Amino acid sequence: MTDRSDVPADTTAEDDVFEQKAVRLAKRERLIEERTDAAGGAYPVAVPITTTIPALRAEYGELEADTRTGARAGVAGRIVFSRNTGKLCFASLQSGDGSRIQAMVSLAEVGEESLQRWKDLVDLGDHVFVSGEVISSRRGELSIMVSDWRIAAKALLPLPNLHSELSEESRVRSRYLDLIVRDQARQTVLSRAEVNASLRRTFSSHGFVEVETPMLQVQHGGASARPFVTRSNAFDTELYLRIAPELFLKRAVVGGLERVFEINRNFRNEGADSTHSPEFAMLEAYQAYSDYNGIADLTQELIQDAARAVAGSTSVTWADGTEFDLGGDWDRISMYPSLSAAAGREVTPATSIDELRALAAEAGIEEPPHATHGKLVEELWEHFVKTGLERPTFVMDFPVDTSPLVREHRTEPGVVEKWDLYVRGFELATGYSELVDPVIQRERFVEQAKLAARGDVEAMRIDEEFLRALEHGMPPSGGMGMGIDRLLMAITGLGIRETILFPLVK
Repeated sequence: MTDRSDVPADTTAEDDVFEQKAVRLAKRERLIEERTDAAGGAYPVAVPITTTIPALRAEYGELEADTRTGARAGVAGRIVFSRNTGKLCFASLQSGDGSRIQAMVSLAEVGEESLQRWKDLVDLGDHVFVSGEVISSRRGELSIMVSDWRIAAKALLPLPNLHSELSEESRVRSRYLDLIVRDQARQTVLSRAEVNASLRRTFSSHGFVEVETPMLQVQHGGASARPFVTRSNAFDTELYLRIAPELFLKRAVVGGLERVFEINRNFRNEGADSTHSPEFAMLEAYQAYSDYNGIADLTQELIQDAARAVAGSTSVTWADGTEFDLGGDWDRISMYPSLSAAAGREVTPATSIDELRALAAEAGIEEPPHATHGKLVEELWEHFVKTGLERPTFVMDFPVDTSPLVREHRTEPGVVEKWDLYVRGFELATGYSELVDPVIQRERFVEQAKLAARGDVEAMRIDEEFLRALEHGMPPSGGMGMGIDRLLMAITGLGIRETILFPLVK
């Protein structure tokens, strides 16, 4: 006989699950054998529900203890708690939103045979339909005194321990279990839906039109990022998963759709960490006859409206209990002056690359690959300034060579009218006064192509079709892009893998 104490805990758990599955499979077979019609058995096509658990709680949630209503209801839910006694069985049925109701299966109401079938066939995790009178138990718990019941879906695997926290890895790999057992997981999904609905309402109030642009593109562009590459058999050509919708949305503005936005997926073949995911939801918007100041005002409004939709105010509470205020008018600082103040020496667009390299070396900053003036300035800024930004802050006026799609600053040579919005120390959104001059845009693309030829996999290519569109005339415009996942991070305080329902995991 094997001494089970010598078996590793994980092996013991696997054996237990295997044994439970075997028992549940046998119950499934019995349900199939006992069915009286084609729709019955372990997985019937439908059950005759008359209402939902949330609706019952809304109507009868304030019943006094030991009250009978005389009202009858038929509901279904997943069993998350069960206790069987001699003549009375109790079960907690949970709906998709996490609300619960107690089912009471008694000998007096259902008879000996039905009570025994409940004890023999029903397990934790099963979906069960019950019908009967709505009552409040002696302990004041809203309940159904069951007169009829049936299995709605037999669970072949047991639920995890509802009193133990799932590890983060288990949560993201088995999100369906996370949604069953953890209120925060369900609430995050609901919050995300509320955020998206709020964004659409705010855009609609400003006359924006929601459009869709291609995710499969013959040429990647709109951002500096490494793309995913695939192939179309139908067209016999290499395609790219889009890294940004920007160049197509600008085509729409050229075509006369003066205020457009899109919420959709982007794909970037880069690293994954607490703020980056290879696949992520992105919002981009473009407004003709606006600029980066106007689009910053709109972005602040979008985020504050989203916070109100989720939290009821612009003061939000993160998952760890921290209070964070997204209200008021947000600070706007310039990149070069803020870097100069933090580094203790003046840094301007005229500062040589050798001086920037020396400053980076002094600060212990590793030089980025294919270093340019702009890349070094941004690395230095992140080192000296970024970590000190707690409140929402628009960081304005970036180096020209790192922003090939942005208009040059109207008064300051060597910088462009671009901002990045930082919240909680991470970049949440970016905005531009858009570059609409096709001649200058071609020059910028040529410079990017030179970087690509030197091995920079994030550099943009020359997009002739986009340039042709610009040559037909694009009005002066403001544009912005914001990660939906990161917006949820700012409102909830969660990591990026928690804000994505089904994140990519290795």
